[in-house]
Amino acid sequence: MQEISWKENLRVAWFGSFLTGASISLVVPFMPIFVEQLGIEGDQVAFYAGLAISVSAVSAALVSPIWGILADKYGRKPMMIRAGLAMTITMGGLAFVPNIYWLLFLRLLNGVFTGFVPNATALIASQVPKDKSGAALGTLSTGVVAGTLTGPFVGGFIAEIFGIRNVFLLIGGFLFLAALLTIFFIKEDFQQIAKEKAIPTKEVFSSFKYPRLLVNLFLTSFVIQFSAQSIGPILALYVRDLGQTENLLFVSGLIVSSMGFSSMMSAGVMGKLGDKLGNHRLLIVAQIYSVIIYLLCAHATSPLQLGLYRFLFGLGTGALIPGVNALLSKMTPKSGISRIFAFNQVFFYLGGVIGPMAGSAVAGYLGYHAVFYATAACVAFSCLCNIVQFRSLLKVKEI
Repeated sequence: MQEISWKENLRVAWFGSFLTGASISLVVPFMPIFVEQLGIEGDQVAFYAGLAISVSAVSAALVSPIWGILADKYGRKPMMIRAGLAMTITMGGLAFVPNIYWLLFLRLLNGVFTGFVPNATALIASQVPKDKSGAALGTLSTGVVAGTLTGPFVGGFIAEIFGIRNVFLLIGGFLFLAALLTIFFIKEDFQQIAKEKAIPTKEVFSSFKYPRLLVNLFLTSFVIQFSAQSIGPILALYVRDLGQTENLLFVSGLIVSSMGFSSMMSAGVMGKLGDKLGNHRLLIVAQIYSVIIYLLCAHATSPLQLGLYRFLFGLGTGALIPGVNALLSKMTPKSGISRIFAFNQVFFYLGGVIGPMAGSAVAGYLGYHAVFYATAACVAFSCLCNIVQFRSLLKVKEI
């Protein structure tokens, strides 16, 4: 495939990932209010809102390997189209749910059929030259971040004027547009492998020279999402504890967004830097940097200081996910790349589910500051595991 093709695909995949990221982030801020509108009251609102959000991630984690197998068999573009069209129904259909049970059912189905972003990542990873994979995958990751940041603002505007149910219709339109863009503009020169020549999943994993390094990268993805989400449940409370009494939600939202904006700014640059210096080296440096920032956040004395630390944190996290993806793409044969990315996504989803629960538990027993200390310890352990594997990585000539 010519170089111009993967660059064109990257542009379309970026915009599709942007629309997907926006669609995901549009849901989260309004879920508790929507749950109330469906007749749930009192303490049950928080429970069902949390369940509606997490059930999608759990089901996605369970079925992602299946979609990865099918992507390696039939191509990544069909899986992107499948995800876009299916989520058009599961997300857009939320506008018509009559009760909480239909809400949970559609959220469950949404997780089952999700997978646009990981398949887009696998598509670009399978096409881009290995010496440019860090920059390409870093650029692609900014699409999701940009969509995630934009979503709440657009959703809030639409919800205020037209109501929450119309927000879900908007989401369905976004996802349908992503599917159409994929159908007409994504090009994939995929040649289906004959059944007798297909590589079983077990052999894909056994083909790795350094399987412990692969496990480390999976666990790194888990820790990246775990650490990012562990702070979420207590952030607004921590901001209030730092003295913010007026416009608490607005200030908390700005602090959350500051990290996303800086991460979006740095991801492409970090990807190019990783291609030059080595993705694994940059990944380790980014993890060390993250540990330092988490410790600084634990000692913040004002919301402004916390916001500044979170902004600085985002500059370093721009190297984390693209770094893992670039390393996986360099280590994996093209015939199995979708399956490897799918299994990596399983760990990423699990980090998103377990992180908030762990953060809430630590805060309940030890206080808000302890959440940052515990998160820093988890990242430090992951970093240590990667450092141990560094010599092995240097022996892998493709990386």
